[in-house]
Amino acid sequence: MTTSATAPARGKIVLSLAGVNKRFGAVQALSDVHMEVAAGEVVALVGDNGAGKSTLVKVISGVYQPDDGEIFYDGKKVTVNGPSAAQDLGVATVFQDLALCDNLDVVANLFLGQERLLGPIIDEAGMEKEAWRLLRSLSAKIPSVRIPIASLSGGQRQTVAIARSLVGAPKVVMLDEPTAALGVAQTAEVLNLIERLRESGLGVILISHNMADVQAVADRIVVMRLGRNAAEFRVEEATTQQLVAAITGASDNVVAARTARSEARSAEGPAGTEGDPDE
Repeated sequence: MTTSATAPARGKIVLSLAGVNKRFGAVQALSDVHMEVAAGEVVALVGDNGAGKSTLVKVISGVYQPDDGEIFYDGKKVTVNGPSAAQDLGVATVFQDLALCDNLDVVANLFLGQERLLGPIIDEAGMEKEAWRLLRSLSAKIPSVRIPIASLSGGQRQTVAIARSLVGAPKVVMLDEPTAALGVAQTAEVLNLIERLRESGLGVILISHNMADVQAVADRIVVMRLGRNAAEFRVEEATTQQLVAAITGASDNVVAARTARSEARSAEGPAGTEGDPDE
């Protein structure tokens, strides 16, 4: 893999979970979950529906408190008592629904609930300047910060949501299915944004069902199944077949069968096959 200018920051663990458990009545949602995220690293969190991904994200973001286990932020053990506590620590979350207000402009959405004041009044000029700075840091394609969110495309809305997560200068950003329901061009735009987050030295947790997106931008892939750690891969070492097997818990699947057939054909070679133009 190529390294960016932020490569020296890689390796410093900014978020770590050890032995995290979460139960809802008789349902054990998380069992002894471990995960680490380093600065300048994209960690993909994948798994089937019900694997525990959403519960783990909500534990990290402070929506749920774990029944057991430890959470370390910047090397210090912390207790995340709520979403505000997570934001204060430096953990930002962009949920799938984005939670944007369509009738407000980009600036108002970026600073909603955390408006900047100039004496007794809102500092509109200062917020607009900071809005442009954040969007430029992401190389975002937004025509104006004063147009309503309703006028933006799906990819541009995702851009605004990601930019909003950077307002508090976090060290970890979690993205929940950021490319869901986006077209090809918009998906590429969002994947570029994730690359920008990595290059700026942030730790990124990417939750996605799209294996192509995961393999395009992730450095490591953490697979969850039935609320537990099922596997972990370096992205350059993981094949789609291995990922599907880890997610489903079975190697007997369509992807594995197709790969086996392809490998068998490659082993046979072109000689002696039907339709050989030299025959």
